[in-house]
Amino acid sequence: MRVLVMNCSPVRNGATAAIVNIVSENMSKAHEVITVCIDDYNIGLCKGCRSCHNTAKCVQSDDVDNIIELYNRADIIISVAPSYWADIPGQFKVFIDRCTPWCNTHEPHASLTSGKKGYAIALRTGPNMKECDRIIESIEHFYGHMEIVRCGSLGLCSIEYKESVEARKAEIIAFCEKILND
Repeated sequence: MRVLVMNCSPVRNGATAAIVNIVSENMSKAHEVITVCIDDYNIGLCKGCRSCHNTAKCVQSDDVDNIIELYNRADIIISVAPSYWADIPGQFKVFIDRCTPWCNTHEPHASLTSGKKGYAIALRTGPNMKECDRIIESIEHFYGHMEIVRCGSLGLCSIEYKESVEARKAEIIAFCEKILND
C-alpha cells in the first residue's frame, strides 16, 4: 500500500514536520510512504469563477494537479495540521478550495480512485482539545467531499515547538499502529 503523509503547515522543520517524520518512519515499516509539505507547492487562490462546475477542471495551471496525482496514487492519506487561528493553515485551505473540481457536490466532477482511507492529526499550542477537534473537522469535511473514507484522528494539545513532540512520541506511534492494523 502507498501512504501519503502531508505536512499541512508552511513550516518545513517545526513541530508539525517532527510529527510527520514520526508518522512516516512508522508507516514505512509496512508501506511505501511519500511525504510532502504544502509549502513546497505553488497553489494559486481559487478565483471563484465556477468554470470547474461545468468542466470538472480548474482554469488555472499550477501544482494542484501534482498534489492530486499524489492523492490518486495513495491508498492512505494522513494530513497533519497545526492550528492557525483555531483552524487549518491558509496554505492548506487554499489547496482545499482548489479541489473543487473533485468535489462531489456538483456534476460533472473529477474523482480520485475509490477506496482511499483518510486520517487526520491536529496539533495546537494551548491545552484545549476543542481547537484540535475543529481542525480535524475541517480535514474530515474535505475528505468527505473528496470521497476519502474518514478512518481516524488524533489531537495533540500543548505542542508549540518541535522539542515538545518527543514527549508525545508514544501516542503518535500508537496512532500509527492503529492505522497499520485497520
